[in-house]
Amino acid sequence: MVAAALRIIDAEGLAACSTPRLAREFGVRAPSLYHHFTDRADIMAEVARLVVHETPFPKERNPDRWMDWFVQQAVNFRRTILKHPNVAPILLEFLPRDQLTALYDNAAGLLTEAQVPIEVHALILDGLETLTVGAALITATKAPGKRMAPFPSVNRATDPALAAAVDANPWQTSEDLFAEVVRAMLRGALEVAGLPAV
Repeated sequence: MVAAALRIIDAEGLAACSTPRLAREFGVRAPSLYHHFTDRADIMAEVARLVVHETPFPKERNPDRWMDWFVQQAVNFRRTILKHPNVAPILLEFLPRDQLTALYDNAAGLLTEAQVPIEVHALILDGLETLTVGAALITATKAPGKRMAPFPSVNRATDPALAAAVDANPWQTSEDLFAEVVRAMLRGALEVAGLPAV
């Protein structure tokens, strides 16, 4: 049933995924859905969990390259969200943190192995989640043809400073730029801990 809800949201948008629509999809009456779910919010929370669990983990886990692992994990999560752009707003409300504690613990373990000071672990974990979901939401709201380039709607006549910044930007896709933003955030966390950025 949750997979069907995701399929409807992907194809037709969030508003199309009503309880009457889901009931019709399964050939039952709407009240029958509440044998499985408390309410529509419960269904949306399950959709969020389904999308989050699609995210692949980076294969290499090397404490010497911990920053690359976190960048790849953030990029993977952003890609997963952008495969389901209509679900992005649901993640703001229903991000299943309770289901992700093992992932956060695994990530904190890598930070410990890499000797990143423990006082910035929560900063890194919470900051990356916020940054990734926010960045994905902003990208998801762009028209599909404009999701790949940073600032795709810049008007060179009225926004010359922004146009110059876009022209000078060495990261040509929104994903490349996002990866560098994540890396900059991680370097900043090291500076907060009084360590030199790597």
